[in-house]
Amino acid sequence: MKLASFDGGRIGIVDGADIVDVTDAVSAMPGAWPPVGMLHLIGRFPELRAQLAERARSGPRRPLADVHLETPIAWPNKVIAFPANYHAHVEEMKAGTGLISPFKADGQGFFLKANSSLSGPRDPIVLPDIPGRQIHHECELAVIIGKGGRQISRERALEHVFGYACLIDVVVRGKEERVMRKSYDTFCPVGPWLVTADEVPDHEAIDLRLSVNGELRQHASTRDLIVDIPEMIRMASAVMTLYPGDIIASGTPAGVGPIVHGDEVVIEIAHVGSMTLDVVQGENGGHPVWDKSRTAPDPAAVTAS
Repeated sequence: MKLASFDGGRIGIVDGADIVDVTDAVSAMPGAWPPVGMLHLIGRFPELRAQLAERARSGPRRPLADVHLETPIAWPNKVIAFPANYHAHVEEMKAGTGLISPFKADGQGFFLKANSSLSGPRDPIVLPDIPGRQIHHECELAVIIGKGGRQISRERALEHVFGYACLIDVVVRGKEERVMRKSYDTFCPVGPWLVTADEVPDHEAIDLRLSVNGELRQHASTRDLIVDIPEMIRMASAVMTLYPGDIIASGTPAGVGPIVHGDEVVIEIAHVGSMTLDVVQGENGGHPVWDKSRTAPDPAAVTAS
């Protein structure tokens, strides 16, 4: 099942080129703050699934092209991200810094990304006004938690996965704290919808691609992950309780690179979907903190994911 948020917090089921509005069935309140309609659906999905399936067959439809798709989960409890989680990307970082042994995800752990950085599949990536600093794309798989828990074992981890989505982790390169460099508004596009886990045949062989202006820059599979999906859940839940709707970002493969005003970024994930996003230059985001490291060596690859 493909579940989407659209038109100000409405919830729908995507079926081919159509969307079926199921907002009333999940007791979502469009326009309410905080926007937690999808969280309620995920938390109650086992009891709602049969009703939703029937609505998908018989409910009124609208062309998907006529609605504005939004980030599927606008208000998760947390966005958990794993840095340096592909061997090829680690080698890419080493080549960029000259360091012999940068940390990898299995030894470094994870970080959190601001919820306010989330944006939708048809929203532009807005670059902050910080001249002289490169801003890079990172192609990632979003793993959506369905059943919460703490101290989840590897053996039971996949029971806690609700589904998957496309995710782009955007980052300002530099030596500042990672969370600051990755938390600008629109720096975490997610979408175009959530695909429930049963529609993805093998979590160990999910193909990911990202291109900029038609040029393929990133291509990898989840089989190449250093910390795989079950271990991400085990590691994160060892530290903190996971809740329905929490988003885990898988980490990026090799091929990260700059994006600038006017670029078109396309992310495609097998069995999940694709997003096409424009890159535009914004007028906000400047602060003297960004000036302090402009003339210093850039250890971006060590502190970026």
